[in-house]
Amino acid sequence: MIDFQKDVNVFTDPYLVGVAAGEAVEKCIVELQERQDEIRIIFAAAPSQNGLLAYLSNSKKIKWHKIVAMNMDEYIGLPSDADQLFSRFLDEKLFSKVYLKDVNVIDTQNEIENEIKRYTDLINEGEIDIVCLGIGENGHIAFNDPPVADFEDSEIIKKVTLDDACKIQQVNDGCFESIDEVPKTALTLTVPILMKGKHLFCVVLGSSKSQAVKNTLAGPISISCPASILTTHPDCKFYFDEAAVKDLPDAHIKD
Repeated sequence: MIDFQKDVNVFTDPYLVGVAAGEAVEKCIVELQERQDEIRIIFAAAPSQNGLLAYLSNSKKIKWHKIVAMNMDEYIGLPSDADQLFSRFLDEKLFSKVYLKDVNVIDTQNEIENEIKRYTDLINEGEIDIVCLGIGENGHIAFNDPPVADFEDSEIIKKVTLDDACKIQQVNDGCFESIDEVPKTALTLTVPILMKGKHLFCVVLGSSKSQAVKNTLAGPISISCPASILTTHPDCKFYFDEAAVKDLPDAHIKD
């Protein structure tokens, strides 16, 4: 279970959050690369991850040639050159800036059933060492929104319909101009697969996420807030800015 003193880190602004999360992920990778020839990492794609990804892209300690990078979700129905594709976001922010051993991203240009099989096989090739993720305004992790989240999901990756709260967040994040432009469906890694990562690092920014953060850390473990399951993970570290914890008055802000 979560240790608030050890696992919850709150800072005054997003820049400090990104640096702290980046340092923690870097330290974890450095420790792993001393004893492993391959490190498998799943990345989230969202504005909240910008600081973390920027820090990692500038790291001089990480042996990128040992790292296999993956993403956790992707829209269905966007053209291959769409700016909103999560694979494109991660390529611009990190993947194109370092020399990775391999990059395996979800490709929704493929026939969806074939892509589910292809990505299932890729995930099954080995253990997941690190997951870098966030929490949605509706409490989702990846695209496991409350209506489709399943803590006991038997699938590894699945097609889901995005709920309205999720689509509104995509507009709030500046990814789309209106909710009508947001794709209705996506592929997402399921909750059990994300939870199988050995080390989880969760970065959440902004007051729009504060209720979801409260539900995650102080509410019941329930699919009504899928991120609540993160508190049961043996090694999940949280990184918040002050705004994201405004509904948690006892949260300790670090210098």
